[in-house]
Amino acid sequence: METRTYYYARVSSKEQNLDRQIEAFKALGADERDIITDKESGKDLNRTGYTALKNAMLRRGDTLVVKSLDRLSRNKADIKNELQFFKDNGIRLKVIDLPTTMMELPVGQEWVFEMVNNILIEVLGTIAEQERETTKKRQAEGIEAAKKKGKRLGRPALVFPENWKAVYAEWKEGKITAKTAMEMTDTKRTSFYKLVQLTENK
Repeated sequence: METRTYYYARVSSKEQNLDRQIEAFKALGADERDIITDKESGKDLNRTGYTALKNAMLRRGDTLVVKSLDRLSRNKADIKNELQFFKDNGIRLKVIDLPTTMMELPVGQEWVFEMVNNILIEVLGTIAEQERETTKKRQAEGIEAAKKKGKRLGRPALVFPENWKAVYAEWKEGKITAKTAMEMTDTKRTSFYKLVQLTENK
């Protein structure tokens, strides 16, 4: 049975680029068509590329290569579940940043690879999750600090334009269209109708 090697690269947002990971794959001889990518957060596993890779592409005997363990996920439980999935389905995982996972051992010595690999995976899984927890804690601290300084978080409050009453009256009487009213008050459609609602609820 023919086996294949796939490569998976991920960054957390559309603004980031995948070049560093893809270059590492190409250095190993990767074909462009075998590289699957996602530009989505690693907080969970529900990603377009990764889901397609797992459900439709990887078969028993195949190999999956990633640059680092946290490209799979930043959640320790998810990483462990994925590793178990690969093991149960006969898929070899190679992690470029973990040299031991890249080695080819003689027949009969696979236990060495598995022992070292499991230790590294456990340690790095813990680190990946810890980094995520630290980020969440910093975000929470930042929000709290902003609140103490009196900064308003989220979308800015809706403000009535200075000419609102006059423009609203003309629009209500049918003298001007909603589009004209929006242009005169410099408001977008959603904001305009929200202001209408606020006015009529008063």
